Amino acid sequence: MIRIACSALALIVLVTASGSTYEAYERHLITQRFPPPGELVDMGDRKIQLYCIGTGSPTVVFESGLDINGALSWSAVLPSVAAKSRACSYSRAGIMWSGPSKAAHDAKAVAEDLHQALRIAGEHGPFVLVGQSLGGPYIMTYTKYYGADVAGLVFVDASHPDQVKELQTVMPPPDPKVAEIGASLAWSGLVRALAPSLVPQAPNQSLADVQAIRAYAPTSLGAMLRENDALNETLAEAGTFRQLGQRPLYVLTAVAPFSPAALQAMKITSAQGKQVRAIWKRLQDDEASWSSNSRHEYVDSDHDIQFERPDVVIRAVNAVVDAVRANRRD
Repeated sequence: MIRIACSALALIVLVTASGSTYEAYERHLITQRFPPPGELVDMGDRKIQLYCIGTGSPTVVFESGLDINGALSWSAVLPSVAAKSRACSYSRAGIMWSGPSKAAHDAKAVAEDLHQALRIAGEHGPFVLVGQSLGGPYIMTYTKYYGADVAGLVFVDASHPDQVKELQTVMPPPDPKVAEIGASLAWSGLVRALAPSLVPQAPNQSLADVQAIRAYAPTSLGAMLRENDALNETLAEAGTFRQLGQRPLYVLTAVAPFSPAALQAMKITSAQGKQVRAIWKRLQDDEASWSSNSRHEYVDSDHDIQFERPDVVIRAVNAVVDAVRANRRD
């Protein structure tokens, strides 16, 4: 029994040592295999990856949701938008190529980071801000503090400040324990080994982008969890500002029925799924009321509309760009 226990222990040590060595080696090479698109903006204590292409005003700035995709969340949308006007996507602190931050990962910190990165990079307003999922509260917070630069907004199935309170009556809160365990063991190579199953390829997403996201998953995961830990503070901050005046606002809302896999992941029944959709629609209708110049479109898509229906997102962004240009001519 002692020999068996010692052999098992030796095997565990060997596998762990091999995994950690492999992880360190891969982290050393990934910047060569997957160089950052755009530039790394020097923020003083760290760098933020910012990718801007195209010309023309206003400049469209994309904000991703609570995920590890960073700037690559918008790869199916940004080139087409950039054909019409200047367009930028970026990766928040600790995600993909951006360096980690010691500050809180709440909405105000995100807004300050984005504002500083754009300023240092020489990108000037007016801006059209586009936010998907949690990116919605982030761009609302940006508008609260830097509203003079914001001329229009697009919500892509954006989170609502009241969603946690509204949805908890129907569905259980998500359990982040598995992700937390994974993040704590990222040094061991476990996350990298599981990345192909953890990060599936989305529709209209290139394999090269998926491979880059998988490569950076061990470092991005921890930053995403820090954003999730600050979710209540982020929603509370965003909830203090819900009036956009006459700024053009385009709201896109996903209305496709939840798939069996999605229902299983959320631990709800089909009937509860319909209730969730009804609550979500009501919250999205409220978001559309935040501007006196808004349009609201229901989209036959799941949550990631920018991948499932990039054509719809491109059309919405271009419509807001046109509205901003028309307002400036007036």
